[in-house]
Amino acid sequence: MNRMRVLKLGWEFPPLINGGLGVACLGLSAALAKHVSLRVIVPRSAPDVNFDNFTLTGLNNLRVEDLQTVEGKYRYESFAQIEHVPISLDPYEVSETTVEQIHMEPGGEIRFSQTTRTQLEQFKMGELYGPDLGTKVVEFSKIAAKLAMQTEFDVVHAHDWMTFLAGVEVKKATGKPLVLHVHASQYDRAGADARGWIYEIEKYGMEEADIVIPVSQYTGQVVAGHYGIDPKKIRPVHNGADPVAVFTTKKKFPEKLVLFLGRLTAQKGPEFFLEIASRVLAVNKNVRFVMAGTGERLKPLIESGAFRGLGGYFHFTGFLNKEKVNELLSMTDIYCMPSVSEPFGLSALEAAQFGIPAVISKQSGVAEVLKGALKADFWDVELMAKHINDLLTDDALRERVIEQAREDIAASTWDAAAEKVIEIYQELMDRSLVPSP
Repeated sequence: MNRMRVLKLGWEFPPLINGGLGVACLGLSAALAKHVSLRVIVPRSAPDVNFDNFTLTGLNNLRVEDLQTVEGKYRYESFAQIEHVPISLDPYEVSETTVEQIHMEPGGEIRFSQTTRTQLEQFKMGELYGPDLGTKVVEFSKIAAKLAMQTEFDVVHAHDWMTFLAGVEVKKATGKPLVLHVHASQYDRAGADARGWIYEIEKYGMEEADIVIPVSQYTGQVVAGHYGIDPKKIRPVHNGADPVAVFTTKKKFPEKLVLFLGRLTAQKGPEFFLEIASRVLAVNKNVRFVMAGTGERLKPLIESGAFRGLGGYFHFTGFLNKEKVNELLSMTDIYCMPSVSEPFGLSALEAAQFGIPAVISKQSGVAEVLKGALKADFWDVELMAKHINDLLTDDALRERVIEQAREDIAASTWDAAAEKVIEIYQELMDRSLVPSP
């Protein structure tokens, strides 16, 4: 039996970029490739890295000649549907003063020219998340469509908003069904009132997709409610976690350690972590709190912690690589994730692998997976502080939470996620075999 052929579009990929999106894309790709013929296209990949069971193509490694074999003309259909395109902006701080109207007409003729060379060159330098992110998103979609027209595949699968336009373009160019994977949304980053060009791309892409895969039921509710997407085409699939070599490190201080790990942005709720720490310390001084990560909230958080008198109990590590994160996890007693809106929350699974009991926000996807974790609404700092104190003082409770997490982790694999995704692919293939009425 012939293997199903899948074209996957991603934005970052290890080892070149080890962000959460890239780690998830690699984990799912490696698991999927056991069952399907897979090609992955990303803006930039390490030139000397190859994967045994799937093909990875980075635009930074292409030559203009690689794209000139596409026959005929390509007529772009999607871009006139998007109201705005960025000139120069931070993707997480969108301002309407930094955008301009697109003047491309649907069906506009695009020919191969020096433009293709310029498009490829921009992926060889600079930051993928730099001030020209919007331009890169649009150009990636154009090049991905050209590559797709010289590739044989059955389904196209695009990861997160930066690739949504590319996914739609590939669908329009080839007629193949489109799956969009939602790892995070503008709703999570900027709140329920968030609008602007990123929101418009997300909404447009999900409307055009045949199936939308959110990383949790929580995110699926956001997709349906905030973006108005038909629930019938939403199929949540939880992330998996790569196995790690678990070890224990002796702390250099006698106190218990409570850890926050993540970007220091409003979405992750770091201010709530400060408030939780203050309430725990009011009851129990035998605790130290560590905030690992960096972001635009770092300086005000340090100032707020000093103002509250938490300096002797609170530590900011800044950015940590994977090895340092694991070292920190190996000495942590409790993991705390008070996220305001967390599509999944892979770091909580990683903490559970180290046998660390978790106190997590109900507004997170991982709360659906870690059934035994102690949970509270992100704003309920009183209850979160109580959960932490209970775990610090009740050994029986602590062991129950850890044991349940072990069972949950055993079922949270990328192979399990891949099986669900393949069922979605097969559903789309079966649809294509049904004759139109």
